[in-house]
Amino acid sequence: MTAPAPRRRTLAAYLRLVRFQHTLFALPFAYAGMWLAADGFPGWATFGWVTLAMAGARTFAMAVNRVLDARIDAANPRTATREIPSGVLGVADGWLLAGVGLIAFVAAGLALNPLTAALLPVAAVFLAVYPLVKRVSWWCHAWLGVTIGAAAAGGWIAVTGAFAPPVWWLWLGVGAWIAGFDVVYAMLDRRFDQAHGVHSVPARFGDLVAARIAVGAHVLAVAALVLLAPAAGLGAIYLAAVAVVAAVLGAQHVWVARHGPAAALRAFDANLVIGLLVLVGVVADHAARGAGG
Repeated sequence: MTAPAPRRRTLAAYLRLVRFQHTLFALPFAYAGMWLAADGFPGWATFGWVTLAMAGARTFAMAVNRVLDARIDAANPRTATREIPSGVLGVADGWLLAGVGLIAFVAAGLALNPLTAALLPVAAVFLAVYPLVKRVSWWCHAWLGVTIGAAAAGGWIAVTGAFAPPVWWLWLGVGAWIAGFDVVYAMLDRRFDQAHGVHSVPARFGDLVAARIAVGAHVLAVAALVLLAPAAGLGAIYLAAVAVVAAVLGAQHVWVARHGPAAALRAFDANLVIGLLVLVGVVADHAARGAGG
């Protein structure tokens, strides 16, 4: 019998547990919403609280996910080397990190405005429940999209303390984008999910239909980002950035279609640039309008 790996409670291990670098998925969208709401940079205090809220929310959600999925991850050869199944960290470490993330998220939400404070309990529930949704429904991808889309739209709410049309388009754009690439990512585990009762679009419908659903979600995401332009007063520079986003998303789907589910991980990682493209488009468009005025 193989002895469990010794605990290595280092900062690097904790960051790997929650894949902290993947905070870049939604954080730039929150910055974009913040920038649009403030009609420019909103100040370092708001910037800092939004950053802390997004990092805390994602850390909380990912740590809870890793704890609740530890047994599933241990049974899956693709995920068995993750920190908790492999013994590098324990379940208690996961809960500790979840607690730290939740404290940061709550502190930031309370510091921003009454609406962000009021939405904290709802957001925390949505963030924590995702690992359980995939045990009962293949709509788990949509749940994840709605949850992360709301967090991204929080950048606008953090500045204004209210909902407005740009919030809804940003929410829909980010949510559909997240749901689409989560469907693609789930192709990696289709056979395992089918054998172990884990629900996903690929497990329910197969890879071909899943790929089509992911394409549809990304078409919806691009459409929503385009409609954000008139709602938020954005122009040609922003729309050019959205065109690049559409090209990146299209290239991912072509890659997966040509190389099969094995290419899903590469497609997943390519999504790190999507939020950055939108943020650059928003800031550059705003700067050009300011210079022209």
